Amino acid sequence: MNIVESVVTQIQGLSSSATDIAALHTYLKQADESLHTESARLLPFLDHLDPSIHSLGYLYILDACTSGPISEEQAKTLVLIFARFITSCVAEQIRLASDKFVSVCKRFKDQVMLLKAPMQGVAAMLSAVRKLQSSSAHLTTLHPEFLQLCLLSKSYKTGLSVLEDDIFEVDQPRDLFLYCYYGGMMCIGQKRFQKALELLHNVVTAPMSSINAIAVEAYKKYILVSLIHQGQFSTSLPKYASSAAQRNLKNFCQPYIELANSYSTGKIAELETYVQTSREKFESDNNLGLVKQVLSSMYKRNIQRLTQTYLTLSLQDIANTVQLNSPKEAEMHVLQMIQDGEIYATINQKDGMVRFLEDPEQYKTCEMIKHIDSSIQRMMELSKKLTTMDELMSCDPLYLAKAGRERQRFDFDDFDTVPQKFNI
Repeated sequence: MNIVESVVTQIQGLSSSATDIAALHTYLKQADESLHTESARLLPFLDHLDPSIHSLGYLYILDACTSGPISEEQAKTLVLIFARFITSCVAEQIRLASDKFVSVCKRFKDQVMLLKAPMQGVAAMLSAVRKLQSSSAHLTTLHPEFLQLCLLSKSYKTGLSVLEDDIFEVDQPRDLFLYCYYGGMMCIGQKRFQKALELLHNVVTAPMSSINAIAVEAYKKYILVSLIHQGQFSTSLPKYASSAAQRNLKNFCQPYIELANSYSTGKIAELETYVQTSREKFESDNNLGLVKQVLSSMYKRNIQRLTQTYLTLSLQDIANTVQLNSPKEAEMHVLQMIQDGEIYATINQKDGMVRFLEDPEQYKTCEMIKHIDSSIQRMMELSKKLTTMDELMSCDPLYLAKAGRERQRFDFDDFDTVPQKFNI
């Protein structure tokens, strides 16, 4: 019996109980190098294993037999094998060799990309994310891979399912950057601009010792989405943003800062001229679509400003003030804004007059009370989690060592003295 047949026999015999699987894991780690040596002849042996029973062993063999270069023709067959394994494997088994599982899933993503069929990998990769997670608060290395497939296949709604989770555990900092960046792009695709701003803000303000390309691209989109959703942008970052971000981000995004400055004037002709001048730059950054939405949003902002000054106004006056081509075009903008809940108004079709109204929300309907209560409950839960994390961090040896080094930089006079009754 050669080494491969021996490994398959061991996998079949040691996959029934937790004790057996632990013993099998030890055996497979020792046999791993031999399996890679035999990688060219491993694929047929997968037919002797059931991925829903022999998950750990199946993972080791699949990892070994796909470790070399894979042609497009081979990928067509392997994609189906990968997908079947990922969707049917047992989470408790694959977590014993999580590095191998991540490696296999990334190869699966590479193969669906090679076949130009990202949609084919979405369902399986979502299953992989859920199986690798220890809890819904855990951000895995596979989250960005899954979101990238969703973006490329335009499966935005599927991708949004993982963006609703509150993340408290991160394996690698890069995973968080990519998760928030891809998530922000996905929310932009769904026009969920408030959520997109939140995610892009997380990228820009995340701890970083030096500036990185993901943060720069996120900042560009953060500027554009701020203009679209809020009608304004501030270049000052919050105090908790890293010094690297505060010093350098603006330098890499100057055309976007200038766009925001032009937008703040409220002059549509000036903004259009600047967009045309910098069109090539925006296009090379793949942000031209967003820039066009910024341009369109200026009409809305100018109409919103009118609601603060006038109670009634003709469509012709709105068109003239906002620099639209005709009263009909002004009517279309006003109707769209009423539909989106951006303004409250009525249009008299007979005389072409628009009457601006107050916000009708009285905050006393059952739906609103339920929404407020849900938000309060979520904040309370979040507060509990933050308190727990704070307590854990205050006992962490690495944190205490760093805090001790930082404290030596200050004089003892900077700290409150210990009350007399606590002196020993």
